[in-house]
Amino acid sequence: MRTKLALALFGICILIAGCHGYGHLYPVQGPQASVSPVPTYTFSITYPGSPKYDRSQSGEVSMVLANGEAFSGAWKMAYNKSGSQVVGAATAENNGMAAAWDAVYGQGFYVAHILGASRVARIALTGAQGTVLQIEWWDQSQAGAGTTIVGDKGVGQDSKGNIYKLVW
Repeated sequence: MRTKLALALFGICILIAGCHGYGHLYPVQGPQASVSPVPTYTFSITYPGSPKYDRSQSGEVSMVLANGEAFSGAWKMAYNKSGSQVVGAATAENNGMAAAWDAVYGQGFYVAHILGASRVARIALTGAQGTVLQIEWWDQSQAGAGTTIVGDKGVGQDSKGNIYKLVW
């Protein structure tokens, strides 16, 4: 009986803890890309539930830039698993990140792969010093299995003219 109770409590603890991961932003264009050595920014990402079963797919992210400016806030999938657009989903007309995708992965990448994709996550954060940072990542499997919170490719851009490549 004690073993069953211990296993049940362990399972509940795992469900409460959720998922946690790290990503890195590497400047590829803008003022930060010309600094030597080129800085790397690590961010922490959490997912409160099981991505396999949660259709709302959201969580928290936090990071600190080299100048000490801290960012934290929520991330959310821009499209649901069925591929239907949800509120805030990207279109060619309203996504300011299209140029960042093309700068990092090549001309036409955004239109060919991201526009209309069913698993794109988006973050928009304002730092403690007023810098606006946007990050997007794409799970190109498109399978909808929802087994991971991280994507295969990603980009970022800030209000200071920097474009970043996201690496998990």
